[in-house]
Amino acid sequence: MRAAVLSIRNLRSACRHQRNTYSSAFVRRRSHLIESSSSSVYRLPNNAKINKFLFPTIFISRPFSTDAASKVNVTVNRAGPLVEYERRIAAGELVDGDACQLLQVGTLRELQRLYDEIVESADACRLDRYAAPEKTVRNGWFWSRLMPQSSYSPVNGLYLYGGVGTGKTMLMDLFFDQLPCNWRKKRIHFHDFMLNVHSRLQRHKGVADPLEVVAGEISDEAILLCLDEFMVTDVADALILNRLFRHLFSNGVILVATSNRAPDNLYEGGLQRDLFLPFIETLKERCVVHEIGSAVDYRKLTSAEQGFYFIGKDLSGLLKQKFEQLIGENVASPQVVEVVMGRTLQVPLGANGCAYFSFEELCDKPLGAADYFGLFKNFHTLALEGVPKFGLHNRTAAYRFVTLVDVMYENRSRLLCTAEGSPQELFENVVTVSDAQQMAPRTSSRSRRNDDSDLCVDNELGFAKDRTISRLTEMNSKEYLEQHAEERKLLSQELVNADAVVQA
Repeated sequence: MRAAVLSIRNLRSACRHQRNTYSSAFVRRRSHLIESSSSSVYRLPNNAKINKFLFPTIFISRPFSTDAASKVNVTVNRAGPLVEYERRIAAGELVDGDACQLLQVGTLRELQRLYDEIVESADACRLDRYAAPEKTVRNGWFWSRLMPQSSYSPVNGLYLYGGVGTGKTMLMDLFFDQLPCNWRKKRIHFHDFMLNVHSRLQRHKGVADPLEVVAGEISDEAILLCLDEFMVTDVADALILNRLFRHLFSNGVILVATSNRAPDNLYEGGLQRDLFLPFIETLKERCVVHEIGSAVDYRKLTSAEQGFYFIGKDLSGLLKQKFEQLIGENVASPQVVEVVMGRTLQVPLGANGCAYFSFEELCDKPLGAADYFGLFKNFHTLALEGVPKFGLHNRTAAYRFVTLVDVMYENRSRLLCTAEGSPQELFENVVTVSDAQQMAPRTSSRSRRNDDSDLCVDNELGFAKDRTISRLTEMNSKEYLEQHAEERKLLSQELVNADAVVQA
């Protein structure tokens, strides 16, 4: 047994040595090519091209160096987010021709810089889950209590922010997918991440510093943490974020995050924001902050159709008819869904992966992201009846609706709904403080014609509404619905294959 363990350790050591040899050779070869080549364009498979000045990381289809070639003939076809982005443009998978595309290239350069730094410092960052001693990973928190020490990463993370539909999530996913599968990395929506944190805190009640324990567990699982849609609206989240992330950064965690808000604008106007401000400084200290400035909302470039979004009142009969068509011969009945920490959610009608709710049942009750995540772990389609226009009178319901759409979009779920207006019309009365200050003063005749008493001035909701409008537009597009149908088809085939294996 001992001999086997020693053999495995020797094999791992040899693999690491070989990988470092190839990486060093690759860097030397790449530098030589960029400096000495007289051509500004490198040719790729399928006649794709990469401009070396915009995309310095390139495909190489020949050996890295003479030394490396003598050991193995390697073909590198994934060398970071810049190369993958260009490949997708060339393949027609992404839209080209944006007037602000150079701004996206600037963002890709930042992601490529981070990619290169992380790859170069992979051992120092302890990213390889198999290279870390099992005892350290399993008992990291225990040993940190005996011998407290900080281990900040030598690499700073990246905080990307910008308007809705500018490709933040796509760019972060592109970066994440280029990194080795054996690394300790995690990509998760911010809502889901905070639910996980609160669930862990509940399990560690009674511990002197439960946040330190939770941070230890998270950093044992993932050194590279990618959080999508970083948005702080909950006071309970705001009060723990600084201490939580100080522990995480001290454990060597590298954060990559996307958001609609600049760091200084996070949790703006929130309760006890003065206690949140130290987190902003911590965030800016450990992350490079970069703004994505594209003027194009890519989600609105899809071929919008009426789809399953029905505008008008008294359309419940039509919605139920569509719902029954989707469930086919199945009979819809009330169901109960498990959420978190023993909580459950009552589903009025459910069958064949489809759930039916009225807006009041899902957004006027004290529900949150945890309930919605639990719902869409069990259902892929939601029929939602009676979405109202939002204003001051139903601001809390508007926040829940924004969260609901976020969770649906994250899970690539399908939405059927009846609403009082288009996505834009639903949020007409929700504005930011700056928007409210720029609005023209009302005249007496305008007051009679259009009462603004329901105007909701809320910075967080005012910024979030643009994302919700954009996502509702995309979720109603032909491309989104076709992708949803394809994913359901593939999942069904996988289940059939799994059943066949079990029966065999």
